[in-house]
Formats: sequence, C-alpha cells, structure tokens
Amino acid sequence: MSLPAGFLDELRTRLSLGQVVGRKVMWDTRKSNQGKGDLWAPCPFHQEKSASFHVDDRKGFYYCFGCHVKGDAISFVRETENVDFMEAVRILATEAGMPLPERDPQAQQKADYRTQLTDVMEQAVQFHRLQLQTGAAAAARDYLARRGLSVEAQDRWEIGFAPAQNGALEQLRAKGVDQKLIVDAGLAAKSDRSDGFYNRFRDRIMFPIRDARGRAIGFGGRAMDPNHPAKYYNSPETQLFDKGRSLFNHGPAREAAGKGQTLIVAEGYMDVIALSEAGFEATVAPLGTAVTENQLQMLWRIAPEPVIALDGDAAGLRAAMRVIDIALPLLQAGQSLRFVLMPDGMDPDDLIKSQGAGAMQKLLDQAMPMVQLLWQRETEGKVYDSPERRAALDKALREKIKLIADPSIREHYGEALKDMRRDLFRGRRPSQRQSAQRRWTPGKQDAWKREISPVATSKNSALGTGAAKEEYLREAVILATLIANPQVALDFEGSLEQLHCRDHTHDDIHACLLRNLGAADLKSVIVEELGHVVLENLMTQSHVAISPAVRRAGNDEIARMCLAEEFAKLNARLGHAREIEDAVEDLTGVADEGVTWRLAQASAALNNAGRGDNDDKAEYAVHKNGARLKKDELSALDQLLEQIGYAKGQDTSDS
Repeated sequence: MSLPAGFLDELRTRLSLGQVVGRKVMWDTRKSNQGKGDLWAPCPFHQEKSASFHVDDRKGFYYCFGCHVKGDAISFVRETENVDFMEAVRILATEAGMPLPERDPQAQQKADYRTQLTDVMEQAVQFHRLQLQTGAAAAARDYLARRGLSVEAQDRWEIGFAPAQNGALEQLRAKGVDQKLIVDAGLAAKSDRSDGFYNRFRDRIMFPIRDARGRAIGFGGRAMDPNHPAKYYNSPETQLFDKGRSLFNHGPAREAAGKGQTLIVAEGYMDVIALSEAGFEATVAPLGTAVTENQLQMLWRIAPEPVIALDGDAAGLRAAMRVIDIALPLLQAGQSLRFVLMPDGMDPDDLIKSQGAGAMQKLLDQAMPMVQLLWQRETEGKVYDSPERRAALDKALREKIKLIADPSIREHYGEALKDMRRDLFRGRRPSQRQSAQRRWTPGKQDAWKREISPVATSKNSALGTGAAKEEYLREAVILATLIANPQVALDFEGSLEQLHCRDHTHDDIHACLLRNLGAADLKSVIVEELGHVVLENLMTQSHVAISPAVRRAGNDEIARMCLAEEFAKLNARLGHAREIEDAVEDLTGVADEGVTWRLAQASAALNNAGRGDNDDKAEYAVHKNGARLKKDELSALDQLLEQIGYAKGQDTSDS
C-alpha cells in the first residue's frame, strides 16, 4: 500500500518521540532536560548501565553512542515491536488518531475479495479440526500420538483432518459458500475427467498455514497412505498463498525472536512443532520448497542471523548448499546465516525425543558460520595433491566470492577462506627444540653405554652456524621484497605459505603478509599490525637495502627474479641443513658411508640452486667416500661423529 505525500510527515509531527520511546526505557533524570526535549536513557537495543541512548524530541530522532543505532518513531516501533513498516505506521497512526488513507476502488475491491477468501479459509480450519475427532480420523490421531503430540498441542497448532469423502468442498457449499471462493481459496479444483469439482485435500492430516498477521492463507496436508506419491501436499498458489513468500509459524516465531530467542529454520511442519513445543518457539519452515530469496529477506527482517537446522542426511546437506548459493549475493554487514546439521539420519524431532532439548541447544550454540560450510562444500572428499587441483579449488572459491555484492563482506570472506586454505595446505612447522636427552646403546657386544646431550638444531650447531645466518639474510630479503613490491606478492603465495621463518620477528612479519596478501600497501599493514619499528628494522638492514628489488621497488620483473632466486637458494639451504640433521639422527651405532652420501646429494642440490653470496670463495674438500663438502661442513660433521663416540677419521667399516 502506498501512502500519500505528507502523511508520514504529519504522523511524525503529531507524535512525541519521547512518549513513544518512553514506553520502553527509563529516562536518566540527571542527564535529561525534559523542557528542551533532550532525553537520555540506557539503550533498549543493547545491554548497558550508562545512559548513552539520546532522544532529540524536537527533531524526532534518536541515536545511541554505544551501539550507534539511530532512527525515528517508525523505526523505533519496527525494531522494538518486531513488525514491518506498514504495521509500525498502523500502530503509530492509531496512537495519533490518524486514519490510514483509503485505497483506490480497484485495490479496495481486491482487498475485500481477499477478506472473503480469508473467511473461507477460517471456516475450512474449523471444519478440519472437527473432522479430527471423528471415527474416520482414528488412524490420524494414532499417528499424532506416536509423534508425541498431545491433544493440547494439537489444539495449539489447530491440526485437523481432511476426510477421503465429503470434504471441505461439500461442507462449505452446504453452508452457502460460493463455489468460486472455495476454488480460489485453493481448497477445491475442477476435475479433468468431468464438469465437476473435487477436494484437493483427501485423507490427510491438515496443518493450517498463517501469515505474519495470523490470517489463514493455506494448508499443508500429510497423506495417511504411506504409499502415496506426495507425502506432503501444500495449497496451490492463490491470492492469499504464495509459498515462496510464506513461512510456516511466521507470526509466533517473529514474536519469540523479538524476545531474544534464536530464529531457527527447520525443514517441515513436524520439526517446527517439535522444536516449538520443546521451547524453541522462534522456529519457522519453508513450505515444500528450498528457501527462496524472498523467504531469506523475510527471515532477516525477523533476525539478523537465522540458524538453518537441516536433517542430517544427504538431502539435508544438499538443501543447505542451495541456501548458500541463494544467500551469498544478498549478504550485508551484520546479516548472514549460520548452519546446524543434525546427527546422521536424525531430524530435530528425533533429536529432541531421544536426547532432549539440551542436545538441540548444544547444537545451536555450536552453529557454524556460512563461510565454514561453504569451505566444507568445496573441499570435502577431495584430495589436493597437485598444483592443478589446488588451482581448481582457488578458482571455485574466487567464483563464489564474486557473488557477494558487498565489497567489505567480500573482502572478509576472502580472508577467511584464505586462512582455511592455508591451514589445509601448510604443513606443521618443525619444532625449534629437540626432545629431551636420548640414551644410545651400541649393542650387547659393547661393554659400555654412553649418554649424549640432545643434538642441536642447525640454528645453533657447528653445522648450522653459518647456514642459520644465511637463512636469516635470505628470509629478510624475501620479506622486504614482498613488502616493497605488493603487486607481485600474490604470485608467490604458495612459496610464502611453505616458508618457515626461524627468526621470531620474521615469523610475525611472515604471518602478517599471509593474512594481507593482495593489499595495495603492505607497508601500512605491517606498521598498523606490528609497528613502525619492526618495519624499519627490516628495511634498513644493509643486505636488504642493497637488494635490487628493494632499491628499485615497483619493477615487477626485478622483483620476480629476485624472489624466485631467493626462494630457490633458501629452500636448497634449508633442505641441506635438514638432511644433515636427519643423517645424524639416523645413526644407531654404525656410521656408514650412507651418511656422507646423503650429504653429498644435499650439497649437489644446493649447488644446482645457485651458490650463495660467498660460495664462490668457499673451499671444498672430498670425503673418503667421494662426497664433496665445504671444509667447514666436513670439519663440523667430523666433530659431531666424534661427539657420539667415533674418533676423527676412524674407519667405520669394521664396526
């Protein structure tokens, strides 16, 4: 219904916002100035003790300095009464003594006809309720009893029964109701086989469907015949009933949600009834279809974050996934969905009967956000053991994120999915510390045992002193290059995810970069999250400052070449260090030539990646088995072998 120009202005003029709001709050008399219309109170929209909610009665606006809610008399009534715009206008117009404007003649005629249809539907509700008490409905009463519905519950939900013969059509016609009204209400239809009409609902348990204002607009019928092809059957589309724009239990659920209950979306009538009877009164259900866009908007008008509770089977999971695709383009700040999947093979009714309302509440408390279910859908049951499969996942996620219209939500979804992706693909970091002391027993033939200290990591061992310094320098250059050249950062996301920084500060920078890849100004991000000192200490190091990619920031080609080279050298160096550690740890009493052979292979990989900055000047030595190592590395290896019981240069072939 459209309102004439000036009607709302007149309504606001006649009303005192202070009086409208005053019904819901207690004014702070010390802070308020009633004479000037300057009113303060604790905010009715969030829990607080101080008076941060301000009403300017002269201007007709309110604002909360705590939760930042604002509006006028209409918006206040909408939020506090949990009603739509026109209902709020009706409430205020009645209070102000202003009659709502009359509709145009055609609209009035249409409204009058809808009123007649509503009256026919109410008569049908009463007829079906009476039929449930007859002998023909004995099986229906037994079914309801088995489902745990008491007579009182049946009355509350106005459950009825449509007999197989002599149904609503015949009964209403006998009362003088026009047959056209019966047909237009969706209770009867013209037969294809004859000129007569037939009842749409026959031998079914009947659930009345009411709109938000409590008017009967349709029925849902459950077949008593277990072999019937349509177990549940809803009223057809009529002037009253649009199943894509209606919700079962809409009005009572809206009222309960307005009192703070969680809004739950279940699959069917019996789930709604079971949940409501168990205390979850803010429960609704779509009507025979998947949740539609219009129904989502209706849900968000009731509560900002409804919980979709679906059966724990394949069909329930598919329904949840369809809801995601519908909801993504409609998301707004503070407006989303959460999901609860029932235990396998159970629906809410089954769960409550077997485990009680507490089990259902526990599931609601653990409801997963929509982004988590989206990730589950795209990854569950799949293996990402190749770059191509990972790229396919990235593409699928990007396509889903593009559906989100709100740029801020789109960005946050991207960050959340990136974190989940990182957790999936990124291996655990190696421990910085070795385990406690180990005891080594060479064998029964040996008359002695030795207890050794933990083998040091490559960061602080004789083998790792020089290598650790080189790793530190290369880490610094990589991080600084990415910060100075954010335009190429995404190209190296995979390498960055696999980078394990040994330095704590580098580790913090590394984590910050992963969270913010794609940001246009990574320097500002680092400063905001870690402070300017951390950035300055990184960028002013001499080996960083002279790096071509840092000195000539903005040159994509140089940045990519520098990063590719540094990652390759660092990975080779780390692989070399790990091979040394693994080789030493594998010693179990016999130091054979396999140790130095493995070291030779690691050194070859290091050489293939390109020698380090000082490798050209390094002196190499050849071990007795032919392995070519740096002299300092060979010396360090001999020291470790001596530490565990072998003299330098000892022949191990006789051990």
